[in-house]
Amino acid sequence: MDKFKELRERCESCTDCPLHATRTNCVFGKGNPAADLMFIGEAPGEQEDLTGEPFVGRAGQLLDRFLYAVDIRREDVYIANILKCRPPNNRDPLPAEEDACIKYLREQVRILQPKIIVCLGRISAMKLIRPDYKITKEHGQWVERGSFFMTAVYHPAALLRNPRLKEDMLRDMKSIKEKLSSLK
Repeated sequence: MDKFKELRERCESCTDCPLHATRTNCVFGKGNPAADLMFIGEAPGEQEDLTGEPFVGRAGQLLDRFLYAVDIRREDVYIANILKCRPPNNRDPLPAEEDACIKYLREQVRILQPKIIVCLGRISAMKLIRPDYKITKEHGQWVERGSFFMTAVYHPAALLRNPRLKEDMLRDMKSIKEKLSSLK
């Protein structure tokens, strides 16, 4: 059995934290397994829990528009979350939940071997880039980690709440497209 399928099956049967008991679906991730570009959010929301796919609700639709604006096709990227199950009422993930789930994300990254990882939002950036990451000051800045580059952008849900951030997001997405093109 291929490693990715085996990892997905392990993730779907996970009971390492209490969230498994309330999930409708495990939201493992979706996209091109050969993608050079990987987006990582914090946790699935209601629509994601219902469909089993990441970023399909309003925030995901906005992310799709930004991808389109910089000529990146969603089917050419891979999208996942730190947590694979939805926290109740879309609350922030608890540290114990992140710790229980991070092994699946790390294995996804090892298998996919993306060239670029983009953290979608503050929580993802604080877990994956640096615990004291400040999204308002550091979004769009690049960090090199081993064999890949990382950056963070505003979470699309933040853009829905504060449309003034959309200009920054577009600028950051253009930078991601440039970095991606430079690594080809």
